[in-house]
Amino acid sequence: MTPAAPGITIIGSGFAGLCMAIMLKKAGYHDFVVLEKADDLGGTWRDNTYPGCACDVPSPLYSFSFEPGHRWSRLFAPQAEIWAYLRECARKYDLSPHLRYGTEVLALEYDDASARWRVTTSRGTFTTRAVVSAVGALHVPAEPGIPGRETFAGPSFHSARWDHSVELAGKRVAVIGTGASATQFVPEIAPRVERLYVYQRTPAWIIPRPHLPLPGGVRRSPAALRAAIYWYLEGRAAGFALHPRLTRAFQAVAERHLAAQVPDPALRAKLTPRYTFGCKRFLLSGDYYPALLRDNVELVTDRVTRIGERSIADAAGGEREVDVIVYGTGFKVADAFRAWRVTGRNGLKLQDAWRDGPEAYLGTTVSGFPNLFLLLGPNTGLGHSSLVFMIEAQVRYVMSCLRLLSTAGAAALDVRPEAQRTYNERLHRRLRRRVWSAGGCTSWYLDDDGVNRATWPGFTFEFWARTRRASPRAYELLR
Repeated sequence: MTPAAPGITIIGSGFAGLCMAIMLKKAGYHDFVVLEKADDLGGTWRDNTYPGCACDVPSPLYSFSFEPGHRWSRLFAPQAEIWAYLRECARKYDLSPHLRYGTEVLALEYDDASARWRVTTSRGTFTTRAVVSAVGALHVPAEPGIPGRETFAGPSFHSARWDHSVELAGKRVAVIGTGASATQFVPEIAPRVERLYVYQRTPAWIIPRPHLPLPGGVRRSPAALRAAIYWYLEGRAAGFALHPRLTRAFQAVAERHLAAQVPDPALRAKLTPRYTFGCKRFLLSGDYYPALLRDNVELVTDRVTRIGERSIADAAGGEREVDVIVYGTGFKVADAFRAWRVTGRNGLKLQDAWRDGPEAYLGTTVSGFPNLFLLLGPNTGLGHSSLVFMIEAQVRYVMSCLRLLSTAGAAALDVRPEAQRTYNERLHRRLRRRVWSAGGCTSWYLDDDGVNRATWPGFTFEFWARTRRASPRAYELLR
């Protein structure tokens, strides 16, 4: 059913979308809808169901500050618990009347005359005063362009679309990619398969992730535990926010972890990164290295050159017969926003506004696109702490913008080009002096031009301070 001209439209029902919806209800806004293309809420934690899927941020912090009392079973909660937490929050705040499932947003077009957005969806078209994008960046799987991939005769799937109907027991399985997902599911499937080939392009720095249960006494003090975890993780940000050399202590931890778990010097060399700690995403795992030591597991570091009907060939001339292929190749982060069909003021296309790369003011508003708010927009990602903290800061900022509109009696607000330009010039000057430009590595943080469009360059409390309230001087108010 097409929504009847809601005042505010939220796109996506993961952590960001639900946080926005809850804060609207808390503030007395009820004229809004949450559009979700899937048949249930949850975003990343609905889609990723691969074996071993869990959070890599301690759960007391990877949760809403206003709902901290969930009884997490472990310090790093598994996917099922996080998904259940999100559904629990939606029930508590009675979001069901606002949720519209099976509704994919196809296009957004701003009408200058009415100062409203025209929202085209898979189930119809409607107008709305403001749009909040909460789709995030980790929702479009990156499918590798390996020659012959379409000719493979066996089952194959991306880890974010895990096919649970495929039985892996007794099969020869190839895993292509060794990022965050692979380090979680490889230890889970290794004992079950006949043979496991792990194809690694670039090794990652890995530090231990303790599988600690959370005893009841600890869970009864969620605020204190959350604060302790927050400040501990902020300490890890020094190498990102201040100077790359401050990451050396964490690199030393990773090196000791590797040495302790991988006694074979030849294998250890293959697993040792050649770049500065932090310039690519570092991973947490205590069981990935031991999985690679199993007799039925082989780490392959030669580039995959071709996939055949039942085999994979590499650049060293090797060819291995496989029954199943799992792609752990990550997501199209840089392209997550480029694919949008969004038209702003005076017919400005978002692709044209971002021809030199995605950018936003405080990662939230984009000049030329009034009343369009991005949650987890450009340069709001983190390499050290909880994205939920960043989401809450942005949601608070969006609420401040809505209050500014109400107070001024304006129809819409549009960030001034000079405010956006000044903000991003300063941000990118800071990014160029940080670890992402110091290690000589490429990563999904960087776009095709080597510019970091993904991460925030400082401490999270800095972002919190910058987004406490919207500055009227930064915006043009449209009446």
